[in-house]
Amino acid sequence: MKRVLYAILALATLTLASCEKDPIGGTATEKMAGQWYVQVQGVEADGSVLYEDEDLYGIGNFWILTYNTADNKSNEMWISDVDKAFWNFQVKVNCNLADATFGVNGAEDIIGGEAVDIINGKILYGKATTPSGMPADSIVFEVLFEDDPYAAPNEGKPGFKGAVYDHLRVSGYRYTGLVNDD
Repeated sequence: MKRVLYAILALATLTLASCEKDPIGGTATEKMAGQWYVQVQGVEADGSVLYEDEDLYGIGNFWILTYNTADNKSNEMWISDVDKAFWNFQVKVNCNLADATFGVNGAEDIIGGEAVDIINGKILYGKATTPSGMPADSIVFEVLFEDDPYAAPNEGKPGFKGAVYDHLRVSGYRYTGLVNDD
């Protein structure tokens, strides 16, 4: 009887020990991935602000996402307009994890099919202050959409309505989940 009890105890111990879960790993671009609360400005080629969002599109703050590609490479990620409130875009960009930079020239927007340039993209860890006064990560990048009818570099392209700015600057902070930061 003792042997049967010891056998059952040994079997139960082995069964429980084999049920341990392996730790779940993150993605290759995990540090740069996130949900961001941003705004857009129309800027000149020298970076000076011409139009704040209220004057430009009137949409206020909106959400974008940065996330890994299906290949899970550490040197590329996706950027997309979550709310579709701004441009309704989704673009794959090159990224550098070591200096938290990203960008791309002439990438295809897989939603609209137009070319997109994203330049001077940077994530600044802990450098933003949210409306509630808490620190958060900051994101900033400049973007030029091929089908932007108001961007000076698109002069002469179909749909061009006249230069209002050179390109757009998108900037904001990482989503905190706090109601006071929305």
